Amino acid sequence: MAVRYSYLSQQFDNCPELWEELKKFVKTGDFTLGKPLYEFEDNFASLIGTKYAIGVNSGTDALKIALRAFGVGTGDEVITAANTFVATVGAIAEIGAIPVFVDVDETFCMDVELLEQAITPKTKAIVPVHFTGYMTKMDRVIELAKKYKLVVVEDACQSILAEWKGKKAGTWGDAAAFSLHPLKNLNVWSDGGIIVTNNQQLDEKIRLLRNHGLINRDTVEILGYNSRLDTFQAVVANWLLPQAVDISNKRISNAKQLDDAFNKIQQIRVPERIEDMRIVYHLYIVFAERRDELLKFCLNRNIEAKIHYPIPIYKQKALGNNYNLMQFPVTDYHAQNVISFPCDQHLNSLQLEEITNSVSEFYSL
Repeated sequence: MAVRYSYLSQQFDNCPELWEELKKFVKTGDFTLGKPLYEFEDNFASLIGTKYAIGVNSGTDALKIALRAFGVGTGDEVITAANTFVATVGAIAEIGAIPVFVDVDETFCMDVELLEQAITPKTKAIVPVHFTGYMTKMDRVIELAKKYKLVVVEDACQSILAEWKGKKAGTWGDAAAFSLHPLKNLNVWSDGGIIVTNNQQLDEKIRLLRNHGLINRDTVEILGYNSRLDTFQAVVANWLLPQAVDISNKRISNAKQLDDAFNKIQQIRVPERIEDMRIVYHLYIVFAERRDELLKFCLNRNIEAKIHYPIPIYKQKALGNNYNLMQFPVTDYHAQNVISFPCDQHLNSLQLEEITNSVSEFYSL
């Protein structure tokens, strides 16, 4: 039995009501900053529990624009996790700031016990990455941010509806960035992103920055970006948004089935499932002995396993030699030992059993 990784062919294969909404929308010609976009922003803010949400064209731009709105720029240091996708670092670098890495812990997120030692007089902001669907332990992050008067912009691109101690991802910091990329838990048909905040002045500034800094058609208040979330995509997002809670619940249920089976396989180690944390499993990752051999075996069995990520971001060529002398042992361990399996809301119990049975068979050979 084949088990695919991407579920997109299933997610939108039977949505006649969405097509009707799109047909109605196209007739309006309201393509740029249109009414459905403002409706989605209100709906998303309500879902997360913030006062404001601002749609932009990607999760990367959500991070970049939020940081710039706080005045982060050339030469400022921004602390983030050593284990993250390039978008986090790219957003920091694009505004001229300097990424400063902190190693991660068992949750794949920043080890907050190492955070304070990374703070210097040049530090302007912290970008905790809620990686894979886990959450950074934000109470400590906020404590240190207040102590050193630092901005906190959460990278919640992989963790919509995740929670730490009953408080959702995106509601801890000064602002947060979410991604609507097609493979995220809440997704649209192209790139898309959204920034949330409870700060009215920040909301107003971000709205300027996403739309060239225009107050109106003829007046440019500040120089900004062309980074509007397409209204067409907002129609798609409004259709899917009511399913967001069910999607996360199903992923949690699927992860539980995988955990129960993998816990019986000696060569697989399931990461710690934190008691006070609601993990939403954008990625389902375990540690595996003979990882690369297991990956090849699964792919040959048409089980689309993946590795996130075999080369840590701080070792990538794009970052030059700036971090060669630094050590992030947990990040390195993860890069060498993790494997990701499908866990999405469209998988059934038999497909999940196929994954775990195949892994068991590999280790019994």
